[in-house]
Amino acid sequence: MKKIFLCSDNHGFVDEAILHHAKQADEIWHAGDWLNMDLLLEFEKLNKPIRAVWGNADGQELRRIFKEHLYFQVEGVKVYMTHIGGYPGHYSPAAKIRIKEAKPDLFVCGHSHILRVIRDPANGNLLSVNPGACGKQGFHKVRTALRFQMENGKISEMAFIEFGTRNSI
Repeated sequence: MKKIFLCSDNHGFVDEAILHHAKQADEIWHAGDWLNMDLLLEFEKLNKPIRAVWGNADGQELRRIFKEHLYFQVEGVKVYMTHIGGYPGHYSPAAKIRIKEAKPDLFVCGHSHILRVIRDPANGNLLSVNPGACGKQGFHKVRTALRFQMENGKISEMAFIEFGTRNSI
């Protein structure tokens, strides 16, 4: 069993609340828009696997470290991660094609700053997730992330994490 902490769109922001949840996970996933290296450097100190992509606001340094599209498998679950991806019925053109080709069990994206967890029956009952935004920059009112478990091809214990309003820090 693997415990996953999934965040996105920190836009250069790091705080103890994000790190607290990352410490409890077996793996840390980030769906892009890091903006700088600060959070990555803190995650690396935790000595846990980090699976991540770059986002549209990320510069060349982060684009050299991460890919735009990432495919991997954890505990028998096929995962496709990208930053700009959309959601069922409203996927970006690139994500729509890649989902059809890769046939993942779990699709992870960021960008919208809107936390979403949606099943997609049109694509094999794919689970589409967006953790929202854990940073302070953007139009979102509440900072969010997701945590869940993966084991034997199944995703369970999906829960959203609310860090408070983006202006409460």
